Amino acid sequence: MPQRILYNRFKIAGHVIFWLASITLLTFLFSYHEQRFHFNLIIKSLITNSGFAIGVYFNLYFLIPKLLKQKNYIFYIFGLIVLLTVTSLAIQLLFIFPFGKALGLSGQFSSNLHSAYFFSTFAFVLATSLLKFIKDWLSLQDLNFKITKIEQQKLEAELTTLKGQLNPHFLFNSLNNIYSLALIKSDKVPDLILKLSDLMRHIIYESKENYISLDKEIDFVNNFIALQKIRTSEQTKIEYHINGEIPSAKIAPLLFEPFIDNAFKHGLPGANNLDFISIKFNFNKSDFLEFELKNNYENTEHWNKKNSGIGIENVKQRLKYLYKPDEYFLNIDKKNNIFSVSLKLKLK
Repeated sequence: MPQRILYNRFKIAGHVIFWLASITLLTFLFSYHEQRFHFNLIIKSLITNSGFAIGVYFNLYFLIPKLLKQKNYIFYIFGLIVLLTVTSLAIQLLFIFPFGKALGLSGQFSSNLHSAYFFSTFAFVLATSLLKFIKDWLSLQDLNFKITKIEQQKLEAELTTLKGQLNPHFLFNSLNNIYSLALIKSDKVPDLILKLSDLMRHIIYESKENYISLDKEIDFVNNFIALQKIRTSEQTKIEYHINGEIPSAKIAPLLFEPFIDNAFKHGLPGANNLDFISIKFNFNKSDFLEFELKNNYENTEHWNKKNSGIGIENVKQRLKYLYKPDEYFLNIDKKNNIFSVSLKLKLK
């Protein structure tokens, strides 16, 4: 059976049970007031609950969606007062005609009864409105949970894609560069192979969690920069500094790699001797770290298209998902052929 049909059936059953309970309770109250029970009390309870039902459903299906949810509060209050007045009058009119004589009632209008029916209807309207607001709130929470879960799955898929892009391309480039060094029997080869091994282990295994050790992430950055330097011209000025002691904390993985990779891959035009990359981590006594990156670039359409990839956008989305608005500040700027990134991030 489709879920929607099953939900509607439960909804109808809930309404029926609610009104049967109301009729039963009101019949009991009438019999308690008269100190005896007779069939006319059930009829009286049915008529009274019919008036309550008119007020309840007109409020639920017209006043709330048409006025209250549209923030027309004055019109809603006015409409509610009119509704309660009309329903209380309708109940009394039914008791006067045509059921007054049959039920042995006086058949006359009473201001006291009008007030009683007015406030009783208001109590029903208030109770059912609260139930509706609770149901709507729960539905909204369920919807937000589903949206959050979808966004999380999307981000995880993007991160997997990012890792998939990084693994083969970076691996092949690094192996080719290490191979070139091996041909000339460079002493750097064993250390670079070890760094590449640590880097791949971090990407494949250690970065699966939402938060990982800050030490491991900084080690990854160290290895990543060391391997990137292999294919960089000696004329390129590369500055990399870690200021302060690295605290024992956790951080979301692979937040810095897209920016650093972007600097090495697209930010070195090589047209002159002014190419540079500056990378800094600043740690102080607070719970925040500061990451700063600057590099030069050529202001070309080709470069700008390449920089619109998934990596940096993934970082932005993961920051929104994993950190509160006051827990991070990210600024990316391109000015005077200088690409700069500033990230201030609260440590976990």
